[in-house]
Amino acid sequence: MNLAQYLPVLLFILVGLAVGALLLGMGNFLKPHKADAAKNSPYECGFEAFEDARMKFDVRYYLVAILFILFDLEIAFLFPWAVSLREVGLVGFVAVLIFLAILVVGFVYEWKKGALDWE
Repeated sequence: MNLAQYLPVLLFILVGLAVGALLLGMGNFLKPHKADAAKNSPYECGFEAFEDARMKFDVRYYLVAILFILFDLEIAFLFPWAVSLREVGLVGFVAVLIFLAILVVGFVYEWKKGALDWE
């Protein structure tokens, strides 16, 4: 085994470490040395913190987030199907129509249950 084969990897690691150290050094050198009170104050999503950080969140927030991820991932399955539509033919087209019908039924169910309503 020839160690010269690993020279590009070693060079890549060394350059990465050097760039990281350089950026950290520049950040330490260029940062403001006297931050004002507004920058040191706690905030939540751009707003002032007005309650305890350990307060309970509404479950609907998590439900809407999970539903978004669920439907977003299911829609992502349509992209490979759209690219290979000619190869899958009529059988693939019908399979995706069934898939979309199941998605629509789930979406209508969640809508009717009020999971998407925010009061």
